[in-house]
Amino acid sequence: MPVEVAVIPAAGRGTRMQPATFTVPKPLIPVLEKPVIQYVVEEAAEAGITEVVFVVGDDARVLDHFTGSSPVPGLEHISFSAVRQPEPLGLGHAVLCAREAVGDRPFLVQLSDMFPVPGESFTHRMTESERGMVAVQHVDDALLDRYGVVAIGDWLEEDVATMTGAVEKPGAANAPSDLGILGRYTFPSRTFDVLAALPPGHGGEIQLTDAIDALAKEGALAALVVEHALLDTGVPLGLAEATVSVGLRRPDLSAEFRLHVAEELSASLARD
Repeated sequence: MPVEVAVIPAAGRGTRMQPATFTVPKPLIPVLEKPVIQYVVEEAAEAGITEVVFVVGDDARVLDHFTGSSPVPGLEHISFSAVRQPEPLGLGHAVLCAREAVGDRPFLVQLSDMFPVPGESFTHRMTESERGMVAVQHVDDALLDRYGVVAIGDWLEEDVATMTGAVEKPGAANAPSDLGILGRYTFPSRTFDVLAALPPGHGGEIQLTDAIDALAKEGALAALVVEHALLDTGVPLGLAEATVSVGLRRPDLSAEFRLHVAEELSASLARD
């Protein structure tokens, strides 16, 4: 199931990043000199993606960043388009809005505020897989009410297992495992049919997790367990973590950046 098209939902209002998002769309908030969304698209390109479909709200500046007069270096071979999500009816609804653009092809979904840590990319394993995949990570019990959580069947590899179901934000008492969904998925094209047939789920929204549950019960999905590979830049702490992760890995910055971080850490510990 080679995957060449990515759907990137980017219609969120970024309320947790206000006041910055009063003027800058959340996906365009920078980590160093590049916006978060550019790192996400570069991750897709490295995984073999040649077409990106953004799902936007009323603000289409995310698309403008990639289709302006000056192409983004390294992404000239990528085709970009955008579809509009008219109402914020959930992540599943956002993905469903891309149905016409994707057609009958398998596709990758990347959440635009889940930042790929440099050097930790795993997405190519998903786009090259013969079945759909959902990226997951081990989550502390106290946080299982914040994630979609998967149920697993047989282990196929050390870090890959078949999936038998999924539930949205179950909490520790009702969670089928400690594996929380991370924000990277590959799906067969019939996922759109599944989404279109779903009733409103958790929070009255069309939940992508409910579609994952249905597909998992058909045996169509596997879980890929990854650790420390994505950061949530939709919150201030995650944005700070992403800046540190990039700064420490940039050859032109790492030496001075490492020294600065060490000095700040030493001063902070002294104050405590």
